[in-house]
Amino acid sequence: MAELAVTTSAGVVWRTMSAVGANSLLSSVWGYADSTLRWCWIPRLLPSWCPTSQDQLQTAENMMLQCVESTHSKQFVPISEGTRLWTLTFSSDCVKNRTPLVLLHGFGGGVGLWAQNLDSLSQHRTVLAVDLLGFGQSSRPRFSTEAREAEEQFVESIEQWRAKVGLESMILLGHNLGGYLAVSYSIKYPDRVKHIVLVEPWGFPERPDTAEADRPTPVWIKALGSMFSPFNPLAGLRLVGPLGPTLVQTFRPDFKKKFSSMFSDNTVSDYIYHLNVQTPSGEAAFKNMTTPEGCAVRPMLQRMEQLPPQIPITIIYGSRSSIESNSCSSIKDMRPHSHVEVITIRGAGHYVFADQPEDFNHTVLKVCNKVD
Repeated sequence: MAELAVTTSAGVVWRTMSAVGANSLLSSVWGYADSTLRWCWIPRLLPSWCPTSQDQLQTAENMMLQCVESTHSKQFVPISEGTRLWTLTFSSDCVKNRTPLVLLHGFGGGVGLWAQNLDSLSQHRTVLAVDLLGFGQSSRPRFSTEAREAEEQFVESIEQWRAKVGLESMILLGHNLGGYLAVSYSIKYPDRVKHIVLVEPWGFPERPDTAEADRPTPVWIKALGSMFSPFNPLAGLRLVGPLGPTLVQTFRPDFKKKFSSMFSDNTVSDYIYHLNVQTPSGEAAFKNMTTPEGCAVRPMLQRMEQLPPQIPITIIYGSRSSIESNSCSSIKDMRPHSHVEVITIRGAGHYVFADQPEDFNHTVLKVCNKVD
């Protein structure tokens, strides 16, 4: 991702400034600027600069889901301290005896991005898609600035949500950040998880691939990195205000292509925009959980031995993805007596479920059928 490349460069610049004793002044200046910008993004002022609102986000999501034919319910599930998780539930009496499948989206995502998967996946079992705490239509509370505590807030919100919706156990599928949280949750609450499906997971290795780390970085990227590293990853999208929707359409035309079988207009880019210019809550938590190199502050590979061996894992990657996949071998080596299956879907990139939805749906259904 481009923002991770900039963040990596920022780390180099920041360490240089530390060596000459200038980082203290810069920290004060950027700290003031960042707090000021965050204040500017409080919900009541957002519409005056960013053309967005909670209602517009909901409308954009409804547009994303207009092609979903299966009967489903939508609700805010209250968890604790006034926070709520937005949830889509696909269920019928004929599938209630099978283990439910829970979908956790990745960074900057939301339930609407599963639009090409929900009908197929819900044919034979209950499916629940949830907006993670701090993302989508879910509540956007203030997270701890400590990586461990922020991760625990995510995990506890999932457990509180599970208890509220009444799930005894589940198949937990997570994409990107959602995959990282799926494993973190399963380590703490193993009795609630029958199978983990990791889709292009983030946060497992300790550092970037050596070849990537040794690649020379252009000076202009280093300069941009030093400017923007103190801010949340998507602050730039909010900063440009009314130009934001056009910016998403221009720089991420691939999203329109991924959903071309469903939409021919800007439905997807509009949804992506409204998802990511709301109050930066989960976004800020993700930033605090991430190193300057774009890795997790608390890499999941360091904790895989804490995951009970009886929980099977399926890892799905896209053949065209740039995400590091060497972690698969490490997970297999660390779990010699456990089921660890790695599946590569041809022609898919990081958003496997959108790039090749039919192959992805077929793969996930096969995995779920092995559970019950």
